Amino acid sequence: MAKSHKPIIWAPFAAGGTFSAFFSPVLILITGILVPLGLLSADVLSYSRAHDFAHGWIGKIILFAFVALPAWHAAHRLRITVHDFGIRADILVAVVVYIAAAIATVVAISSLLAI
Repeated sequence: MAKSHKPIIWAPFAAGGTFSAFFSPVLILITGILVPLGLLSADVLSYSRAHDFAHGWIGKIILFAFVALPAWHAAHRLRITVHDFGIRADILVAVVVYIAAAIATVVAISSLLAI
């Protein structure tokens, strides 16, 4: 039986999609509806609170998940979309989109460790 690399690609893709599906609506609700309507204090989104959150290890892990997981999900979606548009250079497209996701992951790690 031939070995497949698909689980390596599908794991971050599925994790990113699930993470985005669960938490993006919450972020939209907080930042786009509750704070602008005054139902939630604007102090919730202040710089000092955000910095304090990002300064701790739990906050760094959560912020990393908000950047890295959707990046890998988007990379795989973009690869499939390019294929659907008729561009059949799958290896080239896969290399480009997954390298972009890896760069986003590395930038997220380095940025969060600098805080």
